[in-house]
Amino acid sequence: MKSGFVGIIGRPNVGKSTLLNAILGEKIAITTDKPQTTRNTIRGIFTRLEGNKDDLQLVFLDTPGIHKPRTKLGTFMTDSAIRTLKEVDVILLLVDGPLSKGPGDSYILELLKQVDTPKILVINKIDLLDPDTFRGIFEEYESTGLFRHIFGVSALEGKNVPALMNAIESLTGEGPMYFPEDMVTDHPERFLVSEIIREKVLMYLDDEIPHGVAVEIEAYKETPELTRISAVIHCERKSHKGIIIGKGGQKLKGIGKSARLEIEALLGTKVFLELWVKVTENWRDNRSAITNFGYDKD
Repeated sequence: MKSGFVGIIGRPNVGKSTLLNAILGEKIAITTDKPQTTRNTIRGIFTRLEGNKDDLQLVFLDTPGIHKPRTKLGTFMTDSAIRTLKEVDVILLLVDGPLSKGPGDSYILELLKQVDTPKILVINKIDLLDPDTFRGIFEEYESTGLFRHIFGVSALEGKNVPALMNAIESLTGEGPMYFPEDMVTDHPERFLVSEIIREKVLMYLDDEIPHGVAVEIEAYKETPELTRISAVIHCERKSHKGIIIGKGGQKLKGIGKSARLEIEALLGTKVFLELWVKVTENWRDNRSAITNFGYDKD
């Protein structure tokens, strides 16, 4: 069989997690319209077993968006993404605009020049690009000579994702089966639950708050009929705590209901979800807090 590891890299908010979910056909990585939603490297496992030479297993690593960090958490996120370049068999660089759009993609290209790993450029969100704009982006990146293939895709709509998968497979060699056939991620359910809760917080909150929010699972007890979960939403300011809770607790109730419904679908059981909000000032620059919240374990 063929097997290998594929790194998905790019600036924040270009659609890396959306692409991973589209490849796997189910949601394992949270997605919002806010930059830096992904904090950990998320591993998604694609397996195709037909009992012949076409058997394939690809382990995708969805990395945090590469950006100039302003906090210790930001440094961890960027370092995690950069480490991926040296640990995979194929690199996918996702972009959604011209190279001249800003310094972020130029910085990533300089990093890519330092590794010999085969690279594929993925121009995402083609459903939002007119033909001339797409052609300009294509030619700009093609001129760098760094990429074996260049694809335009719409991760949200799944457009051209099968063709991209064929190209990835063509760059993958023979190897072992790393994970069981029915496994789509190696992250434990507790991690996925915390990410679902954080996604709902991001969706309900204003732009100035999300980067200062972390979710910690304090209790997780499973029975065949019911899973009881207690989680703490950490924020950095007292004023943010009030915003998260909302008038009469309505915003927190909305976050909890939305999260509970998705967690029930994930676990296949009824869920009792209890949410608390706690102020942990400046946790993004606190090494101990970053470790406790699971952001330096990759």
